[in-house]
Parts: sequence; C-alpha cells; structure tokens
Amino acid sequence: MRSKLNLQADGTFHISAVTDLSHTYFPLCNTKAMKSAISPTLGGDATADQNSFLLLPTTVADLSHSLLKRNVYFRINDTFTWSITGLTAVQILTPDTVDLHGDFLVHRLERKHALFTCTIESFVPRNDTDQELHKITIKNTTDKPLKLKSVIGIPIYGRSADNIRDHRHVTSLLNRVKIVENGIINHPSFSFDERGHVINRRHYGVFAHSSHHKTVEHYYPTVDMFMGEGRTMLDPIVVKENIPSPYRCGDVVAGHEAMAGMAYAPVTLKQDEDLSLVLSLGIADAEKVLSDTASTLDAHTFDALKAKTRNIWKEELSTLRFGFADKTLNGWLKWVTLQPILRRIYGNSFLPYHDYGRGGKGWRDLWQDLLALILMDPANVRDMLLNNFKGIRIDGSNATIIGDAPGVFIADRNNIARIWMDHGSWPLLTTKLYLDQSGDLDLLLERVSYFQDQFTHYTKQVDETYKPGANILKTKDNKPYHGTVFEHLLIQNLVPYYNVGAHNNIRLEDADWNDGLDMATDKGESVAFTAFYGQNLITLAQLLKRLHASGVLSLALFEEIAPLLRDVSQDDIPGKKTLLETFFQGVAANVSGKQIHYDTLDLSGILAQKGSALLEHVRTSEWLEENEDGWFNGYYDNDAKPLDDVKKKDMTLSGQVFAIMGGAATDTQIAAIIKSADRYLYKAAVGGYRLNTDFKEVKTNMGRLFGFAYGHKENGAMFSHMALMYANALYKRGFVEAGYKVIASIYAQCMNLETSKMYPGIPEYFDPEGRGMYPYLTGSASWMILTMVTEVFGIKGDLGLPVFEPKLILKQFGAETELSIDTMIADRQVRVTYKNPSRLTYGEYEIKAVCIDGDPVSFSKTDYGVKLHKKITGTAVDIVLDRKNRTP
Repeated sequence: MRSKLNLQADGTFHISAVTDLSHTYFPLCNTKAMKSAISPTLGGDATADQNSFLLLPTTVADLSHSLLKRNVYFRINDTFTWSITGLTAVQILTPDTVDLHGDFLVHRLERKHALFTCTIESFVPRNDTDQELHKITIKNTTDKPLKLKSVIGIPIYGRSADNIRDHRHVTSLLNRVKIVENGIINHPSFSFDERGHVINRRHYGVFAHSSHHKTVEHYYPTVDMFMGEGRTMLDPIVVKENIPSPYRCGDVVAGHEAMAGMAYAPVTLKQDEDLSLVLSLGIADAEKVLSDTASTLDAHTFDALKAKTRNIWKEELSTLRFGFADKTLNGWLKWVTLQPILRRIYGNSFLPYHDYGRGGKGWRDLWQDLLALILMDPANVRDMLLNNFKGIRIDGSNATIIGDAPGVFIADRNNIARIWMDHGSWPLLTTKLYLDQSGDLDLLLERVSYFQDQFTHYTKQVDETYKPGANILKTKDNKPYHGTVFEHLLIQNLVPYYNVGAHNNIRLEDADWNDGLDMATDKGESVAFTAFYGQNLITLAQLLKRLHASGVLSLALFEEIAPLLRDVSQDDIPGKKTLLETFFQGVAANVSGKQIHYDTLDLSGILAQKGSALLEHVRTSEWLEENEDGWFNGYYDNDAKPLDDVKKKDMTLSGQVFAIMGGAATDTQIAAIIKSADRYLYKAAVGGYRLNTDFKEVKTNMGRLFGFAYGHKENGAMFSHMALMYANALYKRGFVEAGYKVIASIYAQCMNLETSKMYPGIPEYFDPEGRGMYPYLTGSASWMILTMVTEVFGIKGDLGLPVFEPKLILKQFGAETELSIDTMIADRQVRVTYKNPSRLTYGEYEIKAVCIDGDPVSFSKTDYGVKLHKKITGTAVDIVLDRKNRTP
C-alpha cells in the first residue's frame, strides 16, 4: 500500500495515494439538516433526513461498486474521457495519482494526470441551507494547448431511502425534472414512504458555474439519455459524442430517473491555464430557494464560504485543545473532539457504514454525547438535560428513539417497545458531570413532565384505555404531572434494584449496553450493570446529603413511589418482585398527583443501603478465581447459567469495567483483572482489549452477537467504547499505567494507516485484520474526551469547585517539562499548565502550588490531587508538580 498519513497538530491531514484505501469516506454536514459523506472517488450520499435523499443512499459497499457518484467528465483533446471520480476506462487502466487533504470540514482531492492536474474541493456551508458545494479546478501542466469538453453528470435520486427497494421504478414516475438556467431541479409530485402517499414539498437541484462559460450548452435531464442505450457511467454517450439536447430552459421532463446532466462548449487551455467549475447540490422546499442559493455561485463565493465554514468549525472545536508533547496526538484528538458533534448531527445514521440507520438517536446516545458537550460547550446543556428527562416513563423505563426537535420521543421504531436494562443508568452519570462542573444543584429540583404511551409495567403490558395524544403523563384528574429531576433519576435507578433474576442481579431484559445480548430476556441477568446501578444509588444518596447541606431538608415525591422505598432484605428476591409489581400497578395508567415529603437524610440512608448491598453482592457472589486468574462474571444466560467461566477461560470485558468503575471491585481484584485481561483479551494487532474471548459456539440463549464471526463487532472485537470505559475505570481507581495502555493501544492502531485504513478519529471497532470500522459515529469519542480531560489531565469539579487530579505519566511529557490543555472550567475558557520541572511520573509527584493569572491560590488535598476553595475567575492556571513528601 502506497498510502501515507501526515497529521498536523491543528488536525489538518494529508493522505498520499488515498485511492489505495477502500471503504473510506469523509463527513460533510451543517447544523441545519444537511448530512453528506464523500469518498476519494466522490461517492457517498447527501440528505436532509431519511425521506429526502438528494443523492442515492449509499452503503460502504456502494462506495467502491457504484458508478452513480458526483461525476464531472472532461473529454480531452477529442481522444479520451477523464472523470474526477477516476472511473473511466482510461483511468482504470492507468490510475491517477490521488492525494487527500482533510480540514474542518473541507475535503480536497488532488488528481494528477500526465497532461493536467485537477483539484476537487468539497464542503457543506455552515449556514441555513441544505447544500453541498464543490469546486473542480483543472489545470494544463504541459506546454501544449489542452482542449476540454466539460460535462456534469450527477444522478438526482430525490426520494426516501426506503424507495431503494420499495417502489424504486414507480417513484421515478413521480419525477418532474425542470431545466433552469445553469441548473436542473427535480420536484417529485408525491413522496412514497412509511408516512404514506403525500404531496411532496422537496425540490432537489444541481447548479453549475464555469469560469469559461456564461451558460450551459446542453442539458440532459434523465439518466438514460445521459448514458445512452447499453452504456454505463464509465463511458456516457453524451461525453464521448457531440449529441445535441432538445431541451431548453423551462422544459419539464416527467417520469424518468433524474440526471443533472449539463455539457459546456469545448474550450482550449493554454500552458498553466486553469478552468474551474463550481457546483451547488441542494435540497429545499421551494424552487426559488434553490435558485437563490445558486444565483451568486462562482469561485469567489465558494472560497469565501469555504473560509467561513472552516473558521466556524475551528471555533467550535477551540474550546478544547490538548497540548501533549506528541503533536500528532493533539491533531488526532481534534478529530475525536469533533465526533460527538457529528453524532448530534447524524445520530447513528446517514454515513456509509451506518446503513442500518433510519435517523433519530437512541436514548443511550443522547446522554453519552452530552458528556463531551458539558466539557466543550456547557452554555446550553441545562435546557438539553431538562428536555431529555421528559423521555422517562413513570415506571422507570424510557422512550428509546429521540426525535429531531427537543422533547420529542418515540417508544421505538415501528412502536415496538423494548427495554435495554442499562438505559436508566446513563442520565445520572451525565447529570452528575454537569452538576460537578457547574455547581447547579437547583437543577435537581426543577420539575419536568414524564413520557407516556400505551406501554406500562416496564413495557411488558399495554394500557388498553390509553388514548394517543401528547405523550405526557396525566394525573387522575387529567392534569399533566410534573416531578423533580431528582425524582426522575430516582425512578430510573430504584426500579432496577427490584427487577432482579434468580441470582439477585438486575435482569438483562432485552439487552444492556451490548445490544447483541438480546436473546436472554427470560432468565438473563447483567452483573455488569448491577454494579453500575449500585454506584448510582450511592451517588443519589450523596447528592441528597449535599441538598440537605444547602438547606433542602425534605423532598416531595409522588405517593405511588412508596413501595420502592420500603425496607426489604437484599436477599429477598420474591419480596423485591412483589413490591415492584405493587408499584407498577399503582402507576399503570396515571398517578394521583398527590405527593409525600421525605426527609432528605432519611432518603439518603435508604438509597445508600440499597446501593452498597448491590456492590457487596457483586464483589462477593460474582467473583471468579483460579490460580493467578481472577475476574467477575458479567452475565447470566437464558438458562440462568453464568456467561464468564474462569476454568474455561471465558471472559467478558464489560463484566470487569463496571465492577471497577462502580466500586464493586477491590484493589486486589482489579490487579487480578488487569493480569487476566492482558492474558486473555489483549491483542495489539487489533488495537488492544477485545470485548470477550472466543466462546466457540452460537449461544442462542444469550444473544445475536454470538452469530457474528469472532473478532467482529460485539463478538470479541476491540470495541472502542467499552475499551475506553475500561481505561476510564482504571484511571478512576488509580491504576494509571494500565489505563494509559488502553488509550495508547487505540491511538497507535488508529494512526497505523497500513492496518487501520481510516482517516483520523476513533472507529466503533477494529475488525480481526485491524481495520477501523464504523468511523465517526461512536460514543467512544465522548469517553475519550471525558477520560483525557477529567482523568489524564485530572480537570474535574466538585459541585462547581475546581478539582485538579492529574494522572499524567512521564511518557506523555516527552522531552518537555510542561503540558497544557485549553478547556472550559464551569463557564470560563481556561488554559491549565502542569509544570513538572523534576520530570516525575505519576505516583512520584503531588501538587505543590496553584496560581491563577500568576497569583497563588489556596487549596485542600483530595485523594488524587487538590480542590480549590473558590471558582476560577482568570484564564490561566499554572500548577506545579514536585516530588511527594516522604511519609515519616
């Protein structure tokens, strides 16, 4: 492979011979609605939503195989055809040299031919349009004249992704393709999709501007006309032959597959002369909007919008900048920082590897993406949190699909409700980070509504009396019920405590974080998330103590919650189930609206006892040990048998992560887990720690993941998300070298272009050959940022007061004695610099002094660092690290 990656500290990168890589693509988007992807051969789709695809919906396989791309052809000297996609007969036999330059978010390709060079720049403007812009510049690099005939040939798909197989031909009969000056617009009469047959409002257009022509000479508005009978897009007839078009501006062609086919009159370029074409691909609800956005289209406008777009993206990413000694690492982390933003735009859909996606965002994604936003752009987070809590049902379950507008929730796709038993755990994790960063305890007392639909009893029953409406829980007198944010958090973490299986762990339901564990609904249990919920209950108990200290002596909760707050023995499984059923019956259709006031300290004690009981249960009942091997059982299958087996050497990573993170694991147990994980799960060639060992069977009593080939996706891949949570857990517990190994392994694999074959950033996972899969849209990016900021650099909060607990090792300093990070602390942009004059590593140093804008400030010691006594009012924090004082 000839491809080489050169990544700069600011995140810009260059990949030589990029077409030697398969399955690669680059995101192009804005925050309005436009979502695109572009490959080195100009493949990839462009859409505003699931039902409004401008270009053909594209899976990763289509990037290489499909000829329906953003095609621009040049007929050179009347002898051969050349395309910016590289897909003509001449280019297949003698490939161009192709280099990629990546920026935020501008994609630039450089193609070199013996007679000329061609640069293709592409981006989506950061403005209020659904538009892609491309500039193609072809330059004569010889000392002889170069004759060019320029032809644009971009198929306009113009409908729902569902129509790929559902009414593909029939929906082409709806097309109304209109020719306008220097452009072609398709306005289908109807939209056929899951919404039914509705009048279509969408217009899909392609406009062009040439530096050497005033207007297009010929228009070819249909695919068949453009290609010619018996031909393909490798060698379209209108490029090879001079075929006049009968169509003129104002004509409408109906009932065919639409093509933005536009040909210019031939021109001749002198030595070093170039010709540029600027293209606008757009979606709008009115023809005039498309025409207006293209009316000023030229190279000058393109360059101005490109500069503006690049600056907006860079400004958005400027709130978090890492200053490691490894400059390449800093550049790589810029792309990781971008990824949570991309997830908010794309959800888990609309990029070529995410061909399963239909739009929307999952519940877990909603909360985990906010982890990064709290650290990068906290200003609007409070309102987002409040809106998100409206997706919780009164029975502790939640809507699983989130709509495009704030506060819009759906039970699930096709209205099939399922329970991912981990869903209730994430809101508290995110909310606690927000509280620590901001000190905004009042958020817990804000009142918000509950989500309601026909599903009750943790979605196991249906309320036949439910009438579809506003999806807001009502009281018995038909008034909307609002509970505090704390009440919402309490319900989501208390209900699982009672929802246990035969081994007294929380029931797996339809899956937990690992969606592939979806076939153990009856008897499956998740030990992993039993630990997580245990820690959450303790966290809620601690928050109640802080509320009490702030003057909140009691908390009002809806009266039907009473069964969940009764004293029940941890080992009384039937008793737990009885109380849970009593609770479910009480909230099946509505609530009374009456509330009971609970003493905050009494309530804290109840929750702390329940949380500690869960952790102690995991610590003692689920620990597996043989000789030097030791780890936790993570799950029980649908035959009520443990999934992990220390004798068979069957091990799951998630079973260890949450036991460590939640505090169930002792330090001795963690040390044993690290050794076992290194022995059975670690593989450097795939980027580090795999999700599980090879169970060597299709476990239909556990989940679909065991049907995947081992080493792929959830069955034993190095799954970045869980690996980074493992790193985070290790750092949290002070096992810094082990945590560093996780992150260093992932980074090294990502940067090894020879095997990862991906652009900078984190993929969802690495396959058995080490290729990065499903890039850009992965929750692991938020966990990388969270871990780097709060654990590696140790910049945290304690209900608004700054905490510094650095866990930097000497390798990360390189040859330097200082490392810095630019980040948000509360609502201030701050540069934190750690000064390490004695070049000590973690474990050898402690914080000796803290200065803000040059002035020393007081602090108190914490377990791993220091806490300031006041909020930061300056912009520069200098922290001196020096050798720990010896204990007398």
